[in-house]
Amino acid sequence: MRFMMLMIPKGYETAKPGVMPSPEAVAAMMKYNESLQKAGVLLALDGLHPPSMGARVTFSGGKPKVIDGPFPEAKEVIGGYWMIDVKSKEEAIEWARRCPGGDNEMIEVRQVQEFADFPEDVQKEISADLGKK
Repeated sequence: MRFMMLMIPKGYETAKPGVMPSPEAVAAMMKYNESLQKAGVLLALDGLHPPSMGARVTFSGGKPKVIDGPFPEAKEVIGGYWMIDVKSKEEAIEWARRCPGGDNEMIEVRQVQEFADFPEDVQKEISADLGKK
């Protein structure tokens, strides 16, 4: 089962462009990332720049509208993620527990939707659509 572990650092929603973690925090996180890799569960990972360097695209009324960051209404934002492949939600949570997160950080663990998770009628629609390509 694939799970995404989302790092949600408090205060990152208002962080200035270019803010970076301390060298000590990066070193601890690199060691953690290495343990995920050695265990053979790591599929991908990335850190994200703060929202002040991003943009959001909304589709109200069917028309795309671009809003540059920062986003004053945001209460929590994602600072980075890991994609892991493990046997269960419990194993994914155990990996999240091992992360060297700080007092202001939280990890949200979310399972990735797989093809088999969709109802049979939706699977048929997806298969038919893929057959057209």
